[in-house]
Amino acid sequence: MEITHLKDKCRFTITEDGHEAYVSYRIEDGALDIRHTIVPDAIGGRGIASALVKAAYDHALSEGLRCTATCRYAAVWLERHPEYNGTVSDDWCADGSCAL
Repeated sequence: MEITHLKDKCRFTITEDGHEAYVSYRIEDGALDIRHTIVPDAIGGRGIASALVKAAYDHALSEGLRCTATCRYAAVWLERHPEYNGTVSDDWCADGSCAL
């Protein structure tokens, strides 16, 4: 899996079988916040979402940024990977959804 960081678009992307999957993020107050994780159904179930989220958060740590999530998938990923010391963002809603 080749992950590409499109810094100008605040995205990490993978193209598989002609379909693009991505995570989009924003950097604010010293944190990289994953806002959306999008994987088309045609390429789902291959671990692509997890690989993209990990790449984004690895980048955050290498840049000295905190890891945060508005995206539900990224928030669950952070719960499963406590070594990233991640948190949910201010846009996260108590019911497990996001305010976006």
